[in-house]
Amino acid sequence: MSRLERIAVFCGSSFGSNEEYKENAIRLGKEMAKRSIALVYGGGAKGLMGVIAETVHENGGYVIGVLPESMDRPSVRLKKVEDELIIVPDMHERKKRMYDAADAFIAMPGGIGTIEEISEIYTWRQLGYHDKNIGLLNTAGYWNHFIGMLDEGTKEGFINERVRALLIAEEEPGTLIDRLQDEEFTVPEKLG
Repeated sequence: MSRLERIAVFCGSSFGSNEEYKENAIRLGKEMAKRSIALVYGGGAKGLMGVIAETVHENGGYVIGVLPESMDRPSVRLKKVEDELIIVPDMHERKKRMYDAADAFIAMPGGIGTIEEISEIYTWRQLGYHDKNIGLLNTAGYWNHFIGMLDEGTKEGFINERVRALLIAEEEPGTLIDRLQDEEFTVPEKLG
């Protein structure tokens, strides 16, 4: 895989109940800025979304926000930190633009939207629509149940083992970025 220039990060627009989520968002933002990896994110100012954007920006990194028209208002966006702010018609176009702009994907802790975003990107990889690496920043074991569900689906024959292996999970931001950068995965020709 060539050098990662941009990572799309999916995450919560709230902080969650564990302070580690915010702390790891800051660590991820610093790590991305240090490595000159641009952040592509959902354009929001609140929660983990706002923290990672501010951290990348404050540490000299490049920030690209992608925001649906319906959310383009001062209470939602962080216009002061984005080097680029792309306004799109709707949530579907938001995901597509984030996908198009990114070399890899990370999901930090988040809610239904985060789960939907990372699941769709993972499905697209399974179907061969892209070959970009996908990772979960598994802060404080947040993604353990999701990973367990995938493992159960694999055990029960619903998810091909090689497809299951396409999703990387790490607790430390630097380790996750290293794996997204270095590992190459292939999708099986016949999906079971």
